[in-house]
Amino acid sequence: MRQKTKMVHGGITGDEQTGAVSVPIYQVSTYKQPEAGKHTGYEYSRTGNPTRHALETVIADLENGYAGFAFASGMAAITSVMMLFKPGDHIIITDDVYGGSYRLITKVLMNFQLSYTFVNTANLKEIETALKPETKAIFVETPTNPLLKITDIQAVSELADRQGLTVIVDNTFATPYFQNPIDLGADIVVHSATKYIGGHSDVVAGLVVVNSAELADSVHFIQNSVGAVLGPQDAWLLMRGIKTLGLRMEAIDHNARKIAAFLAEHQSVKQVYYPGDVSHSGYELASKQARGYGGMISFDVGSEEAADRVLSQVKYFTLAESLGAVESLISIPAKMTHASIPRERRLALGIVDGLIRISVGIEDIDDLIEDLTGALA
Repeated sequence: MRQKTKMVHGGITGDEQTGAVSVPIYQVSTYKQPEAGKHTGYEYSRTGNPTRHALETVIADLENGYAGFAFASGMAAITSVMMLFKPGDHIIITDDVYGGSYRLITKVLMNFQLSYTFVNTANLKEIETALKPETKAIFVETPTNPLLKITDIQAVSELADRQGLTVIVDNTFATPYFQNPIDLGADIVVHSATKYIGGHSDVVAGLVVVNSAELADSVHFIQNSVGAVLGPQDAWLLMRGIKTLGLRMEAIDHNARKIAAFLAEHQSVKQVYYPGDVSHSGYELASKQARGYGGMISFDVGSEEAADRVLSQVKYFTLAESLGAVESLISIPAKMTHASIPRERRLALGIVDGLIRISVGIEDIDDLIEDLTGALA
C-alpha cells in the first residue's frame, strides 16, 4: 500500500458493527466488564480508548513501526519518551532544537538527574566526541527548527547500534509522508501532531511510534501511568487530517520551493535556510533520505527592525506561533518559538534577531509571493 492510500485505508477504518466509514468518537471514560477483573479489550480510557487506538494504529502504519501512541501534546509525547531513561543517563541532542524541547530539557528534566549534551547532529564527529559511558540515547530533530539543518538518520542509527544506544527522531517538519526514520534505523519517532498531521490549526496533540514490542510495552506503561493521553475528539480530528496529509504536503512542498527561490533572489534577504535549495549544506542528504523538502523556510532580513516591518505588512501570512497548517504562518523565532533559549545561545546557533520563519500553506502561490514582495519592499 502506497503512502496516500495508507493515509485513507491504513490502521483501523470505519466501524464493523454499523458500517460507518468513519471511526466513531467513543466519548467514554469506562467500560462494562462481563466479570470482575476481565474486560473485552477496554477497561478505562486512560489505558485505552477505541478512537485513540484507531489513530495509534494508523500512525504506526504510516511510520512503518511496531506500535503508535497518542498524547495530549507534542511536548507530552517527548516528555513521556524521556521517561524511558533513569537518573544518571546521558542523552545527546540536536543543538538547533525547538525552543520548547530546549526548555523541557534544561529547566525540567535536569531536575531528574538526566544529563544532556547539545551538538550539531549533522556532524557525526560531534556526536562521537560527545559520547560518554553513561550515554543512552541520541535525540535528533531533522530538519531542525528553525535553521533547517539535516541530520543523516541512517548514519546516526548505525553509530548508535554500535554503541547500543536508542535513536529518537523528531519527524514533525518532514511528516511520515516525506520521511520515515524507522526505515533508516531509528528506534522511536515523535511528532507534534498539532502541526502537519492535524494540519488545520484546530487540535493540539503528540504522537510516538516505536520499532519493537519491548519499547511498545515501556511507552504504554508510561502513557498509562502518567496519563497525558489524547482525548477521543482530538484523536478523531487527527485521523481526519491524516486522510489529506499527502495532498496537503504536495501542495505545500510545491509552494515552498517557489517561495524559497523567490527569497534567494531578493535583495532584502541576506540568507535563506531551506533544504530544497541546492546551496543548502544538507541538500543532497535531504534529497536522499526524504521524498520532499516540506514547507518550512527561514530567512534573515538583517535586523530585528526589518523583521518587524515585514511582519507588519503581510496580509496572507498569519503572525502566529505553530506551523504546518493549511494557512501560511509567519513568526520571528527569537521573539516567539525560541524566546526561551538565552539570547547568547541563540546567536551562537545562528538564530539572529532578523531571522523570520515561515510555514508555507496551500494558498495560491502567486498571492503568497505578491504578499512577500510587498512586505519586503
